[in-house]
Amino acid sequence: MDHRTITAFLVASVLLPIAATGCIATTEEKNDPGAPADEAYARGLAEYGAANYRIADERFAGAYALYTGAGDLDKARTARDAMFRANRTYIEYPLNRSAAEAALRERVPGITDASIADWLDNRAQTIVSEGEALYSYDVAGNYLYAHTDEMQKQNERNLDFDYVARYAWSENRSGGTGPYVNPVHYAGVERLEIPREALPSSGILKIWFPLPVETDSQRNVTVANLSCPDFIVAGPFTTGAIGYVYYEIPAGAVNGDLVLTADIDFVSYEQIFSGIDPAKVGKYNTSDPEYLLYTRSERNIEITDAVREKAREIVGNETNPHIQAQMIYHYIIETYPYSHVPHCSLDAREPKIAESTYMFETDHGDCGTQSMLFAAFCRSLGIPARAIGGYQMLITKTPGTHFWAEYYLPGYGWVPNDPTAAEAADGVVISDEKRSAFKEYYAANLDPARLVIQKNVDAPMKPALPEGAAIFRIVRQYPAIVSDTADYDIDLFGMMDCFRVELAAVD
Repeated sequence: MDHRTITAFLVASVLLPIAATGCIATTEEKNDPGAPADEAYARGLAEYGAANYRIADERFAGAYALYTGAGDLDKARTARDAMFRANRTYIEYPLNRSAAEAALRERVPGITDASIADWLDNRAQTIVSEGEALYSYDVAGNYLYAHTDEMQKQNERNLDFDYVARYAWSENRSGGTGPYVNPVHYAGVERLEIPREALPSSGILKIWFPLPVETDSQRNVTVANLSCPDFIVAGPFTTGAIGYVYYEIPAGAVNGDLVLTADIDFVSYEQIFSGIDPAKVGKYNTSDPEYLLYTRSERNIEITDAVREKAREIVGNETNPHIQAQMIYHYIIETYPYSHVPHCSLDAREPKIAESTYMFETDHGDCGTQSMLFAAFCRSLGIPARAIGGYQMLITKTPGTHFWAEYYLPGYGWVPNDPTAAEAADGVVISDEKRSAFKEYYAANLDPARLVIQKNVDAPMKPALPEGAAIFRIVRQYPAIVSDTADYDIDLFGMMDCFRVELAAVD
């Protein structure tokens, strides 16, 4: 789930100064300095509930300024966080109709008016605020993903697919026959850097800093040279469901820019499960806590009646869990073209929409939503499944944020697949034979060009992310940052160019 493509307008949004709005007090309000602020906050809630997100943002900003001026810091923080969530709800939809049309014409030469109208009226991702349809920042890119003939014209000069397919098409696998082969030793540095001028002048910065985690395919994880050890409150954790270290750093203790780094080292294995014999798949222990965990609904992997019905339709009369999971994988890569998804909006918007449900209902999905819908389909059939988060070095060569999926088979373990990697083959000009081989590889195998941070989406941490705070809760590919005193969305700011991962294969 890569958010770097929206950096420019996110920066502009999160750093906007908060201006006080004009409020005229009635006679009854003159003796109650909190009354105008309470009214502004109530108006914000009403506007948000009416899907007037931009107006709600302004109302909450006014309430924040008024509460701050009145010295009511608790209510000020509540209004501030509501403002941040309202902003996140619409921030990834910056284009009105004319701007969306212009973006399509610029990105897709020769596109017809009829094609533009069909895309914007029937298929593009939109949100309605103040009665106006607003379009996704990548409305044109998503059009190309859905029209692979156009994508192939543009990508054949830009993507080195022989490099991308170096594992899928390889006939040489070192280190055994499976399931864990071809080990690659990686070493590198994670770095969070927030400039001094972007830091609050007081208060405590609470930071959940991501780290690699031990898995069956990612081993010998070591973390060294963690910055600011005196301010580490919990961790570092490199086992369990998610890897991280938790800091509490007084703003007054930061001299200059805030810089947190961690040296990381691990061995990643290629996973080869394509030789699974369905007849040898064992029986599930349906009372096992892990089975129960990975077959229930979660915040972003949601089992609904509609999802359950569709999963049964996909698998028909098939009862073997391995074959069922394979049928679901192929259904996803054949039915849902890749598209960038408004993750910040989905994470912040109320009422909450699970990522898996969003893809199921809109047909739009990227690596995160594709993996989560795969897991939701599997879970609805009683197959434990999860969405794995971290980074990939397969396509971008340098680490890029990514999600993929796993499902569990007794007697075999966690079997990987990557619907998004598979669909990369649709955007390039290659033979049908090579395209099919590439997609089949990612049905039950996985390359070792990975950094795993969390074994499942929405993996819990201790201490937990505070309720009510504006935090990107779904993943930990970036640090989570909470400040009670920052007057801008520091968590969103930290997700942009403030954090990077550098990795290289060694030995």
